[in-house]
Amino acid sequence: MLKDAEIASKSSKIGMIITLVLCFIFAIIEGFDLQSMGVAAPRIKAEMLLDSRQMGWIFSAAVLGTLPGALIAGRIADAVGRKKVFIFCIVIFGFMSLLTPFAKDLNTLLLVRFLTGLGMGGALPIVITMVSEAVPEKYKATAVSIMYCGMPIGGVLTSVVALSLTADHEWRHIFYIGGIAPLLLVPILIFLLPESKAYLTRSTQPKSKKQTLVEVLFAKPRVLITSSLWISFFGTLLVLALFQNWLPTLISGLGLNKEQASYIQIGFNLGGSIGVLILGFMLDRLNKFVIVASVYSGILLSLIGLAYSNSPSSFIIFATGCGMFVIGCQSILYTLAAKYYPTEMRGTGVGAAVAIGRLGAFAGPLVAGYLLGTGQSEIVVIASSIPMILLAAISALILLRKPEHSTNRKESLETATS
Repeated sequence: MLKDAEIASKSSKIGMIITLVLCFIFAIIEGFDLQSMGVAAPRIKAEMLLDSRQMGWIFSAAVLGTLPGALIAGRIADAVGRKKVFIFCIVIFGFMSLLTPFAKDLNTLLLVRFLTGLGMGGALPIVITMVSEAVPEKYKATAVSIMYCGMPIGGVLTSVVALSLTADHEWRHIFYIGGIAPLLLVPILIFLLPESKAYLTRSTQPKSKKQTLVEVLFAKPRVLITSSLWISFFGTLLVLALFQNWLPTLISGLGLNKEQASYIQIGFNLGGSIGVLILGFMLDRLNKFVIVASVYSGILLSLIGLAYSNSPSSFIIFATGCGMFVIGCQSILYTLAAKYYPTEMRGTGVGAAVAIGRLGAFAGPLVAGYLLGTGQSEIVVIASSIPMILLAAISALILLRKPEHSTNRKESLETATS
């Protein structure tokens, strides 16, 4: 019996490591695609003769697709399993990204980017859920942070690829890479990725009455949790998407050349990688309220510093700070979303929060495009994100006053919504 227990424990650890590694690789690929349009934007804009408002819609098309993708995929994953839905979403994401370079006009480009976002949005809440369910409770924040660290690493790779492209028409290579990589990952996931044990355990238990989406999200114990998460996700992702898509263009508008803008983008993403790892480690070990308050304070200071920078070195410093705190903060929110919902509704809860966050990410590039299109300066665009960060910070701190869902206690699924 003891030997069987040791074998089971070893098998469980191997499954956990495989899940973390594969989800980390996916995060790199998704991070690459999330910033591919921002890096390619100046060249696409010149080739297709587009204005700033049209570019804002292109940036937001993929983000808009992630909204229904996250909500629908998370709900289905709670019903039929994480792995199947995850792989299906990656296939959509890969094919649509690969089709992006073949778009010949604005409408086709908008449609392809929307469908790319549909796949990306569906995969993201599932990968967060799978990682959080693969590790013990006390390591959830660290595990999600390690996985999410792949996102800014992917962004760095996007900038590195962009630096290697000499001709303007070569922007298409970014999307060839971004499309082929997820499709190559699919067969590996089919054969190696284990299904979530938490989901499998839950699926063998007697089924209780299935709750509606409204009951899952807004039953009496979860009204404040869901509302606070949604506001925090919306505000933080609005700022993150604004910088992921518009940072190279904003920096170029302030007088720096394309090469300097690429280095600043690299600084933003490297800062994000550092922030994600450090903050995830701290979140599992220190006072969450203090950490979240400090992170949002760091975002505000970095935004102010970036708005008033006047040299390439100061731009790099404050862009790195923005990446460290904004991307790190988003990783914290993903961890909290997974902690505040039980297994049987985790995919739905995380998916809904991601969907609302993507609504903010959809608005961010549009707001920037509108402000630039009306003649506002780059400094005004950066400063316009400060009110949303303040609102997101307040909501996140309110959330932390509520107790997390504990895996050691049962939560009644028959809670009244009144």
